[in-house]
Amino acid sequence: MKAFTIPTPVRYGINTALLILFLIAGNAITQSGLLGRAQNAIIIQVGFFIILAVSLNLVTGYLGQLPLGHAGFMAVGAYAGALFWRAHILPETLSIVVGLLLAGVVAALFGILIGVPALRLRGDYLAIITLGFGEIIRVVLTNLDSITYGARGLLNIPRHSSFLVVYICVIISCAVIHTLMKSRHGRAILSIRENEIAAESCGVKTTYYKVMAFAVSAFFAGIAGALFAGNLGILVPANFDFMTSINILMIVVLGGLGSMFGSVVAAAVLTFLPFVLQPLADYRMIIYSLMLIIVMIFKPSGLMGSYDFSLSRILEKVIGKALSLGRDKGGKNHGKA
Repeated sequence: MKAFTIPTPVRYGINTALLILFLIAGNAITQSGLLGRAQNAIIIQVGFFIILAVSLNLVTGYLGQLPLGHAGFMAVGAYAGALFWRAHILPETLSIVVGLLLAGVVAALFGILIGVPALRLRGDYLAIITLGFGEIIRVVLTNLDSITYGARGLLNIPRHSSFLVVYICVIISCAVIHTLMKSRHGRAILSIRENEIAAESCGVKTTYYKVMAFAVSAFFAGIAGALFAGNLGILVPANFDFMTSINILMIVVLGGLGSMFGSVVAAAVLTFLPFVLQPLADYRMIIYSLMLIIVMIFKPSGLMGSYDFSLSRILEKVIGKALSLGRDKGGKNHGKA
């Protein structure tokens, strides 16, 4: 018996309807005043951490490389977007769109600049050079006092990062990376992760795809940085230190390398967990660390492993079982007759 399948156009329609429903419901809740300022801030923070984790997962989980300078791309995008918004050149809605695109493009250019020499290296060497890049960016931003205001901080940044803006960016980033990985380019990226030498011998342009993945990852990290700036209203270079890159990498590893759904879940869990543990102020970081250690010991592949959520697959199984039960009951009734 052939398994029940949902046609591809219907799949996209279901996913689109679900996302629109999520956006409408989330925006209504955040605008209604049911949640406090702290809760709204946490929800928005989850959004740009999802973008950071999903974009890093493209390089770490799908490409199989280990960069440690994601906070550097985030910083470049944050300052590019913030400086543009402070100029008040365009009307608000257009300014938000252009500022986010500018942040992404500038970060992507830096991604190409660092990716071309860095991605010739592998493993620990790649981690060290990207870590150095992230620290160079932070130091440069600290010393560009005439532009970034250095350690004093860039103030009076327009707060454009509403729930609607952030989660539209989340949906676009996830959709773009998902579509990329389902294309022939995504298969080429996965082949590099599995065996770079074999991929190159089969005609895959390994350097091209490495740099492309690095640039796409940096592009969305830059957008997340701009959203971060538009949420806080102030930027200081200390926000983008080495530990920021480690925290983003931790989200990716905890969620599962190569699992976009895992990155989404881990970003939500690790952002909400410190907030939930606030009543246990003296033991909060101990409990937080122990939970991470326990997950890594008993689920080393991450919370979701390589699993990616699909509502259409769930519906196919449910409808398929319902149809199967209906046929079985019909067969029994026919036999009795």
